[in-house]
Amino acid sequence: MTDAIRKCSANETAACCCVDVGTVMDNSDCTASWSEWFSQRADAEAKLQRLTEKARQVESEPCDINARFSEEAEGVRLEIDFTFSCQAETMIFQLGLR
Repeated sequence: MTDAIRKCSANETAACCCVDVGTVMDNSDCTASWSEWFSQRADAEAKLQRLTEKARQVESEPCDINARFSEEAEGVRLEIDFTFSCQAETMIFQLGLR
């Protein structure tokens, strides 16, 4: 047995160090959070609209979107929580933002 195989934490397929999807995704984390500062509220609202559209493209059931605007001295901070029905959708959404 080589060192790479010995370091593999899953026993399902030790030869290629693969893991069962349930080992990584157990539906315990279905929320993706976003925070960004903007100089103008209109820019923050436009960003919220774009991210909402992206979330709607991923969702299988309605995504719960909780947006908060915080006025700051030089602008506004937008904080958003996107809660999807399953962790896979959360990951797809997050990967789509990269």
